[in-house]
Order: sequence, then structure tokens, then C-alpha cells
Amino acid sequence: MASSCITTTFKKCTIKNPQFHPIPPTPKTLTLALPPLTISRRSAAILIPLTLIALPQTSLARERRSRKIIPLEDYLTSPDGLKYYDIIEGNGPVADKGSTAQVHFDCIYRGITALSSRESKLLAGNRSIAQPYEFQVGAIPGKERKREFVDNPNGLFSAQAAPKPPKAMYKITEGMKVGGKRTVIIPPEAGYGPKGMNEIPPGAEFELNIELLQVTRPEVK
Repeated sequence: MASSCITTTFKKCTIKNPQFHPIPPTPKTLTLALPPLTISRRSAAILIPLTLIALPQTSLARERRSRKIIPLEDYLTSPDGLKYYDIIEGNGPVADKGSTAQVHFDCIYRGITALSSRESKLLAGNRSIAQPYEFQVGAIPGKERKREFVDNPNGLFSAQAAPKPPKAMYKITEGMKVGGKRTVIIPPEAGYGPKGMNEIPPGAEFELNIELLQVTRPEVK
């Protein structure tokens, strides 16, 4: 048919049928070989900190959001004048005066954990495990800190090798219930005084967090 013929040449194509559409050529991908990028040590020292700053600090932000800032006016005052706040009241037995309490305690100074019973009970001189601190509520501080050493495969084992708690803990625990968590503002005179302890400097105020784990009432004779 004359109306559907196609006339072609080597240089151009003349289309007589308007319904015919030529297939466009497939585009070619151009690949360039670039030499490896080299930077000096000085440039790397500048670029690496900037890269770290640009990374999203999701874990730090999440930690800040999870912290509960307790207004000072929400704290209660103990008979000794200590400011305390019950984060969790607990629902177990009450720690009365004279009872034996097992607690975990953490001393926080400016956001840093300076002392903790969760890093206690030294084994073989270079290892530690979490060990609840046991004491008598209302007793004279330090009476329970006896060094009873037992020889075992790990070496000498100390039965009460937890960090020394502040003396305020012996009284401020009274009235807590098992399962409860209490935070206390410890002034220097109720804490570590003019000597300080670890990261807590002399004469410093710090925060004491107490978790009451167990209460044993005294035996009636």
C-alpha cells in the first residue's frame, strides 16, 4: 500500500504514515573514574568533631526527657530536717526502727553516680557485683560494716564490702515500704562532711536514692 510505506535514508527518516512513532534511543550511562579523596590530618581533626556534632543525639535526648525534675516544694521534711521525696511508695512491709533493711543506694553528685551499692562486694580485688546493703534502721552508722573474710576459689571474699553509705540513710529509711524508692537531699553534715567521698568533694551537698528491697523485723524474746 502506497499510504503506509516508509522511505528511509542513512542520514534521516521520512515518515509518511502519521500513526507510526519511532522508538527513542536508549540513554547511555556515563561512568567517571575519580581519584581517591585524600585529606590532611589537620582537616580530619576538624571534620570529624563536626560530623559527631551533626549526628542526632537520640539516646541523650531520650535520657533527658525520662528524668523527672521534682520541684523543691514537693519534698517532705523529716524530723531531722532532711528533704525527701517518695518516687515510688511501695506496698510491702514498713521499715520500722530496729528492723533490718536491705537496700540499694546511689549517691549522685551533679548528675554523676559517686557511690553505689550496685558496685560492691569486691572479689579477688578487681571485680565487683551488685550486693544489697544490710543495716539496722535507726542504729548507729557503721556498726554493721564488719569484714568477715572467707577463702573461696575466687580468693578472699568480703561479706560487707559495699561503699560506705551516708549516715543519714540509717534514719531516713524509717517509714519506707518494701518496693519503695526515695530520693533525699543530703547536706554535708548528714553526708560525708569535710572529708568527702570519691567524686563527692568535702562539704558538698548531694542526692541520695534509696530502693528498699527487704525488711526483717526483730525477733521478739
